[in-house]
Amino acid sequence: MPIHLYWGDDEAARQRAVDTLIDQACDPAWQSINLTRLDGNEASQAAQALAEARTPPFGSGDRVVLLQRSPFCNQCPAELADAFEACLELIPDQCHLLLVNAGKPDGRLRTTKALQKLVKAGQATERSFALPAVWDGAGQVELVARTARELGLRLEPAAAEALAEAIGSDSARLASELEKLALFVGEGAAITPAAVAALIGSQATTSLQVGDALLAGQPAEAIALVDALILANEPALRIVAALSSQIRGWLWVSLLDQQGEQDVTAIAKAAGIGNPKRIYVMRKQIRGRRPGTFLTLLARLLEVEAALKRGTDPGDAFRDGFLLPSS
Repeated sequence: MPIHLYWGDDEAARQRAVDTLIDQACDPAWQSINLTRLDGNEASQAAQALAEARTPPFGSGDRVVLLQRSPFCNQCPAELADAFEACLELIPDQCHLLLVNAGKPDGRLRTTKALQKLVKAGQATERSFALPAVWDGAGQVELVARTARELGLRLEPAAAEALAEAIGSDSARLASELEKLALFVGEGAAITPAAVAALIGSQATTSLQVGDALLAGQPAEAIALVDALILANEPALRIVAALSSQIRGWLWVSLLDQQGEQDVTAIAKAAGIGNPKRIYVMRKQIRGRRPGTFLTLLARLLEVEAALKRGTDPGDAFRDGFLLPSS
């Protein structure tokens, strides 16, 4: 009863895993019949996935039913949940029901609990494709190393660190750059730090660096970093969202520190930060700064966002928001 649950926000890695499963399970000659791609945003297609997963394959090879944006482990309606649980025991061995969703499965749902029981029994598989946070250096290095392994490439440890510094958590770009580097160093050769420096450069700009520059009182540096992000096709509103999240985190930590809160877990929960260890780093960053500093930065970002939504050129919106006095 092969049921597969793939989840996480690393879309590029998820898609590689989906393609690999399809290639392994489906006979190319019968793929047009034995491969079904459906969208779980529509309840009718989610129900169709359950029906097709119970249908044995035609010809040689297995059947794969791919349900993108699967609702079964994320906000699943009661009617679909009943149909899902009834279907679990009826899927033939040569059929693969592949459930894909960017969100983490909701462990409170009975459908998730039913599926996880099958995972523990070895009757289903679950794979996570979560991207590391932009501040998680070790996680980014592991992302580089894992992507290289998935692509069958050799990578020197120092090269993995250089790539993590240059690309961060951009999984799609990472895979593309690794393939270019493999061609550059030659078939079978290990990718070296020198190759990374030659093809990619030593460092890329991230929204976190923009926030750090604003915190340090360097608006001109922040604008230069924003210009680099925009030149790299980073959406302007995404930059605003990342900066707002970063600065709100600083504000929460600053406010709770003022109140004498010492429990980093409680601070992380209030600030919406997943890893409490991040609080130690944030405390060092904001030492000596009062909450009013972060409120001023958030007000400037609000002006930038308003200008962008009015159609202002992104470069002008950020320059005016960062350099001109707040209205």
